[in-house]
Amino acid sequence: MGYLIIILPALILSIYAQFKVKATFEKYSKVRSNRGITGADVASTILRRNGMGGKVGIESVKGKLSDHYDPMAKTVRLSETVYGQNSIAAIGVAAHETGHAIQHNQAYGPLELRHRIVPVANFASSASFPILLLGFFMQSMNLVMVGIILFSAVVVFHLVTLPVELNASRRAIVQLSEAGLVANDEIPMVKKVLGAAALTYLAAALTAVANLLYYLLIFMGGSDN
Repeated sequence: MGYLIIILPALILSIYAQFKVKATFEKYSKVRSNRGITGADVASTILRRNGMGGKVGIESVKGKLSDHYDPMAKTVRLSETVYGQNSIAAIGVAAHETGHAIQHNQAYGPLELRHRIVPVANFASSASFPILLLGFFMQSMNLVMVGIILFSAVVVFHLVTLPVELNASRRAIVQLSEAGLVANDEIPMVKKVLGAAALTYLAAALTAVANLLYYLLIFMGGSDN
């Protein structure tokens, strides 16, 4: 019951965020942009106006909402529902991912930090729970603490991700507006698309923090025995 009380707000937000991002994307996928440009066109235009034309690639990838920027390959990868589509949702997502490319080019601090902790976070994500479980089973507070320390790296990753994603969305709005890629009445719609996506990152961070809090409460309770 204690765990449910701690995790419930994050769980509710996660469910809502997943529903919101899918519903918002579906809604604005049906709204054609006034300029009639595709997600790939948007990414290409933003890259060129920021001096990255030819330096950062643009590729189409399979899957829905699988859009991402690959810093290792310096490539903006857009899903099929974004790359060749001219909807408000498509141009918003494309601009957001291109915003990450701009962050990378400008060595944006939070993004650089996230890149550095990715290997640690990946290891911690897979190792922390088994170590915690073993610690609880063996009633070893030392093992539990090791698991908590590892899981803390996962929490840090999610917390660092928040400003990275919010900043990319802000850059997207600025780029779309300054380049004349969207009309004034389209900006609020683009913001709704990007705002819905931001909820998923907030929910992930809140879930990670809630789990860490629960593990700490168990540890403190075990240490008192």
